[in-house]
Amino acid sequence: MKCSKLTVVTAAAVAVELTGLSLFVFGFFPIKPALSGLSGPESYHPPSSEEDVQFQLQNHHLKSLYHKLSQIPPSYDRLILMLYVSGVQAEFVLGNTPPLKDAMPYTQSLLASKMALAYHAKAAPPTVTLPRLKAITTGSIAGFLDVLFNFNTQALLEDNIIGQFFRIGWKMVMLGDETWLKLFPGLFTRHDGVSSFFVKDTVQVDHNVSRHLSYELYKDDWNLLILHYLGLDHVGHLGGHTSVMMGPKLQEMDDIIKQIHLSIIHSQESDHRRTLLVVVSDHGMQENGNHGGSSYEETDSLALFIGPGISNVSATYDTINQVDITPTLALLFGIPSPKNSAGYLIADLFNPLQDHQLLRAMELNSWQLLRLLQAQATYGSLDSLYLDAAALHGSWKSENVSRPASTDDLKSTVLAYNEFLRTASYQLSSRATDKPIGLLSLGIMAMLLSCVMFLGLLFKLGQDIYPNHKFQLSEALVGCVIVIIVLSMGSSSLVEEEQYLWHFLTSTFFLILLIKSTTGHQLFLNVVILISGRILKGWHQGGVNWTHLPDISKSLEISGSAYIKLLQIISILLVTSLCLYILSSLWSRGSIVILVGLSYLCTGLLVLQYIIMYQGSEAGNDAVQLIYGFIITSVTVTVIASPWFMFLQSKDLVLVIKDSLYLSGTTYMFGWCLLQHLLQQPVNSMVISLLLVQVIATIYYASHGGSNVKQWVEIAAIYYLGMAGHFSLGNTNTLATIDVAGAFIGISSHSTVLSGVIMFVITYASPMLALLSMVMSVSVKETHSFLKIDEKNTGQLVKMILGFPCLVPLGLNSVLLVAYTIILLVMRNHLFIWSVFSPKYIYVVVMSVCVIVGVLIVASTVTYIISASVSQRKKKPAA
Repeated sequence: MKCSKLTVVTAAAVAVELTGLSLFVFGFFPIKPALSGLSGPESYHPPSSEEDVQFQLQNHHLKSLYHKLSQIPPSYDRLILMLYVSGVQAEFVLGNTPPLKDAMPYTQSLLASKMALAYHAKAAPPTVTLPRLKAITTGSIAGFLDVLFNFNTQALLEDNIIGQFFRIGWKMVMLGDETWLKLFPGLFTRHDGVSSFFVKDTVQVDHNVSRHLSYELYKDDWNLLILHYLGLDHVGHLGGHTSVMMGPKLQEMDDIIKQIHLSIIHSQESDHRRTLLVVVSDHGMQENGNHGGSSYEETDSLALFIGPGISNVSATYDTINQVDITPTLALLFGIPSPKNSAGYLIADLFNPLQDHQLLRAMELNSWQLLRLLQAQATYGSLDSLYLDAAALHGSWKSENVSRPASTDDLKSTVLAYNEFLRTASYQLSSRATDKPIGLLSLGIMAMLLSCVMFLGLLFKLGQDIYPNHKFQLSEALVGCVIVIIVLSMGSSSLVEEEQYLWHFLTSTFFLILLIKSTTGHQLFLNVVILISGRILKGWHQGGVNWTHLPDISKSLEISGSAYIKLLQIISILLVTSLCLYILSSLWSRGSIVILVGLSYLCTGLLVLQYIIMYQGSEAGNDAVQLIYGFIITSVTVTVIASPWFMFLQSKDLVLVIKDSLYLSGTTYMFGWCLLQHLLQQPVNSMVISLLLVQVIATIYYASHGGSNVKQWVEIAAIYYLGMAGHFSLGNTNTLATIDVAGAFIGISSHSTVLSGVIMFVITYASPMLALLSMVMSVSVKETHSFLKIDEKNTGQLVKMILGFPCLVPLGLNSVLLVAYTIILLVMRNHLFIWSVFSPKYIYVVVMSVCVIVGVLIVASTVTYIISASVSQRKKKPAA
């Protein structure tokens, strides 16, 4: 097979894989379907009515019409919706754990005196801001892929409570997270939005809200005031919920609640306006401050209600669903519930109502859920529950006409309605979205075809390079690792704790290589790899179930920042020294090598200066941007110029290509590692150094093994090191471990594109390091393609030395992608489909993109260097 044909088939396989992946992703994770249109006066009529109720009224008539049809007087005149614990779990406020509870004395006094109602509001995964705001305002469970749109919010077209308030003529003011302005453009009379993603800001984001508060509380020209504070969420991302900043920030928020509550009391006394304060959080957080998954800490959000007439009659704090807030507010303020609201009312808030008004509220809520059930063709299973409640309600009304109905009859009716509402809401919220099996099957078939193409190309290339070859134990183990990983994917527990498999299998793989070592040099390198791997395994207790266990990173954090900074300094010096040592074999090749060495020495010193002087402060932005520029310029100039400068030192084409590849590979690896020292959490600096040591040791182990270590085995070994290293950096298969704070290092203002790129670089640091190392790998491997270079054209040369470094990562990743795609389809009705399997699949998808990008970089670099070197030789033939 010629190089051109191999390239075309490989590109076709990548295109087919991406096409199949797109079909499957948008079939399995569609935007959650919503009923079109808006709720209106028809909401106050039973859905079973055959009458087509038409109302031709202007907007300013809607308010009085709704109040007449609902038969329930609005309980309040104004609403203050305060999201102040964005990212802080309800347990911080409602629990009994000091010192966080003690940081909010005024709020605690309201709860103790039973002047407020508080709940644990369960948020559905993914626990990030955008899906949770949609749940609070629409009452519906957001689609899983809304987590991706969290970084590029669009206007909310689905019926929502903000739009319902706007249609009855309410004036609304919004202060805080600019996500509200993107969701509801043009609906706010006044607003002051701030970016929610610049997580290093823990002060200004809250000051921008509070500076307007006294003015807005004094004004009487608004009906709805939204206050979305971000400081606590940012404190969590930066230091976890045990951060020293957490207590003072909670105290600050407690003072704001006190200010608002006193204003509510004054307003009621002076002009008899009844204002309801609703304090909610959109999600909780893990111990490290991150969120996005489905653990109790992440889904435990707060719902606190403060206002006239509210009395907490329970000593315990019950649990509600976050979607229950929407229908509750709609019924309290006399507007229709949004069309897709799947929540049910919080009954304690309706205690001040008369009996017939309470039952009317439950009836209206039941009609709303009935419409959704009928639209989704699931009403039949709940038919008897609704009919029982409706019959009891009808009987109660009939008895009440002639004489007051008994308390037992009222309780029976309320219990019947509660049973229907709770069951219907649960079924609507948990029901999986219908998936087009045909489209999903087509996507899987395309990915399967791509996988077969990759494996077929690998088999053909293996026959060309290693004819009549018999498999050895280490080579067979390459396939065994993938088989074991594939088999483990069907278990939710093993998906959550995948890191243990990668560490164990990688260690086993290198233990086999240790046994097969033929020289003392190989033995030493293998021991270095195994010892480094053992340290990396103990660095983070990753996964979900065992994060509380002690590990190296926790010990370092307990020891203090001074020890962590010392390790950072040692790690940077180690990387810089290793870079200069690797380059030392090329000192005789001229000034370009010396310049490259000096550039990385300067870059290492700049990173060192940043860590010592600026790390964690805004003052270092200029320094970080300078380092970005240094690394990008050094890598680009070195790769482009290396074949031209090398040819000036030697006319030996083999030597020029090998040295150019060696220099470019060194540049990629060490530039990437210094960049990671800048971006990764400080406690992970030594992890980067150890990963680099493992990769370099593997490359030299293979280079000293001659024909005993096949190139495809070496590439597979490096790929496995990259996967194990991914978890050594603290990554897991939950979205909560994504380092959001690191994505803004060196960025003075929010940029979705730049932040997204940096987040990708941080998350996939280890796999990309493994892929970039392929350039150095091909330069030190003594393959027959180099030895017989004069007998082959450029295309064949590229195929022989680049085939395995491209096809092995693509093939291995393709096997994992296809296997997990099939497992995801099989598990589509599993209890943990959205909390475990789906987040893992997002990582698998992005890993596929990572592999394709890495292979593209390697392929283009090697092709360019060979082409440039051959071109130079043609211009200046050897003497």
